[in-house]
Amino acid sequence: MSTNSEEQAADMMMCCASCGTAEVDGIKLKTCTACKSVRYCSVKCQREHRPQHKRACKKRAAELRDEILFRQPESSYLGDCPICCLPISLDKTESTMMSCCSKVICNGCVHSNDMRMCRESLASTCPFCRHLDPESQDEVEKNIMKRMELNDPAATLQMSLHRDSAGDYDDAFRYAKKAAELGDVGAHHQLAIFYHEGQCVEKDVKKEVHHLEQAAIGGHATARFNLGDKELKNGRMDRAIKHWIIAATLGHDASLDALKDYFQSGLVTKEDFASALRAHQTAVEATKSPQREAAEEAEKE
Repeated sequence: MSTNSEEQAADMMMCCASCGTAEVDGIKLKTCTACKSVRYCSVKCQREHRPQHKRACKKRAAELRDEILFRQPESSYLGDCPICCLPISLDKTESTMMSCCSKVICNGCVHSNDMRMCRESLASTCPFCRHLDPESQDEVEKNIMKRMELNDPAATLQMSLHRDSAGDYDDAFRYAKKAAELGDVGAHHQLAIFYHEGQCVEKDVKKEVHHLEQAAIGGHATARFNLGDKELKNGRMDRAIKHWIIAATLGHDASLDALKDYFQSGLVTKEDFASALRAHQTAVEATKSPQREAAEEAEKE
């Protein structure tokens, strides 16, 4: 943007876009919540200016949304194992959520804790909070309910998944919605599934995409991959590729496979594919450790 354009934009923010009233003592201007590019002295002025501002507002709001949507997350929504501090693998079979504290622990740390308890003849406890392991599914759900009473978003989503597995879709949806309101990224992905499949709610593509986007922004690689697939079906290959590059950078295998296929078709550049491949390898390598490899070998025995 040129200096003149920047100055003009700054000037527009100093006065009401409708009547031109400047912000002075006693007059406070409020910014348009959608586009953030104009301000108004009153609701009346905002309403009067709406017809001529609507198109530009919608365009700028979409641009702002894309800036957020296509920003590369620092890590996946799973974060790091709280014990070894290495990134949690996107493969959910390689980690466990503890019902007692809602911490996601990598298999390496779980295995190491199991070996220690076996050597010292100790009772089985959580590797993180040392709470005794639950002895039944009922005890697992009681632990989760205790966490839910504290408004734990991870526990609330976990209960949603349990209810979903039991076929209780109404409660599953209700818990997923609450978990999303509490800020759980995975809950947004779960809600997208509900709206896609029409379980206990009507199918709603708009709401599905909204929750996929919220999950993707939070670092959910599968949600990001699904957004890419939707963009592909809508004929917007450039946006699909952007989504897959971001997801591949987080270590998502299916996204890398999609990029590979379209690279071979000539629709993804060599530079973009090579960059995504290197980033994917880096992300996957970051989740490996001797402790985790030992746990994997023990699982095979």
